[in-house]
Amino acid sequence: MTGLPWFAYRDGQLCAEGVPLTKIAAEVGTPAYVYSRAALDDRYKTLAEAFAGLPVLIAYAVKANASLAVLRRFGELGAGADVVSGGELQLAVKAGIAPGRIIFAGVGKTREEMALAIKAGNTGIAQFNVESEPELQALSDVAQSLGVQVPVAIRINPDVDAKTHKKITTGKAENKFGIPHSRALDVYAEGARLPGLKMTGVHVHIGSQLTDLTPFAETFERVADLVKSLRAAGHDIRRVDLGGGLGIQYNDETPPDVRAYADLVRKHIAPLGCEIALEPGRFLVGNAGLLLTRVTFVKRAEEKTFLILDAGMNDLVRPAMYEAYHRIVPVKAPNPDAPLMPVDIVGPVCETGDTFAQARPMPPVEQGDFLAILSAGAYSSSMASMYNARPLAPEVMVHGDRFAITRRRPSIEDMTALEIAPAWSSEAKA
Repeated sequence: MTGLPWFAYRDGQLCAEGVPLTKIAAEVGTPAYVYSRAALDDRYKTLAEAFAGLPVLIAYAVKANASLAVLRRFGELGAGADVVSGGELQLAVKAGIAPGRIIFAGVGKTREEMALAIKAGNTGIAQFNVESEPELQALSDVAQSLGVQVPVAIRINPDVDAKTHKKITTGKAENKFGIPHSRALDVYAEGARLPGLKMTGVHVHIGSQLTDLTPFAETFERVADLVKSLRAAGHDIRRVDLGGGLGIQYNDETPPDVRAYADLVRKHIAPLGCEIALEPGRFLVGNAGLLLTRVTFVKRAEEKTFLILDAGMNDLVRPAMYEAYHRIVPVKAPNPDAPLMPVDIVGPVCETGDTFAQARPMPPVEQGDFLAILSAGAYSSSMASMYNARPLAPEVMVHGDRFAITRRRPSIEDMTALEIAPAWSSEAKA
């Protein structure tokens, strides 16, 4: 019923691998994020096998899910990391991923973050993906001050329409990301003149949740032509970073075939003889997690029925931010003959936008029932907040018939531990 082999009904209960979700709820409470290690393994190995025989660095996009348990597992499987902040860099290293397998992307790196990445480990990180000429100058200044040369790839904006949601498309001319394709040769020439920089790579990323391979094919062809032009201009291009963007199934989408995607890379990029970097995020974790929640109230209004959950938009913001669809299923297996009734599924946050689904056909659900919001492994916990002073939901990793809490639910003392009363306040004087 879920369409995900790692989350299936057994003996009338929805399980994560071999663990009933009701067992997790009894020990951990709700809401809670639940991840399947088998799903993480499957997605990583599927991608790695599709690129077998090619010199590929699979650099997991940490922004999708920064759980240390998730990062450690991908590190154990052989992944590197794609980071977009100094904090993500430190998390990746803390999880055991070698700095030499970390790529630093993002449009707004500070000089402090640049220095942190250069000093990471004994040799620094694998590559900086630079997105603007001011950033190129700043990185040169930092590298020169530290007496090193750092490997650089310029992020090229190919002006390709990824045909995805407007808030997650990144490869069109009006987007904030990258250098225009038309200025690439000039910017590489500028970088080659600056001290402390080695212009060794080309980077591109056109968007997220792509289900059509056509934009990838168009982009890869442009990248291959650019690499040839850069080499002809004297640049020693050794790595092509193709970004991420492979979509997953949330509802009725047909995800792209991974082997067909790899075939495009073999056709357009492999003949260049470069190392190839990939930055998958959602593809690896999206369907490997769910948000376990409980129905606090069933509210029957004049025109509709609301299921009010204990999970809110602070736990899963995608529906509010992107109008995103997530399948929502009862933890107790419903009677297949039960009639489906349209309900609005909402959270407790004091915002009308705190809505997970509207007029969603659901089997009978009562107060106290548990629900699972599926495909919540990516951009859920990593985008969570403590809005309305709601604690961050705990995270749980399942492995076969075992589970472990990998992040506990914070107390109010944890949530206020960083706050300091001003010296002149009555609280401080007390």
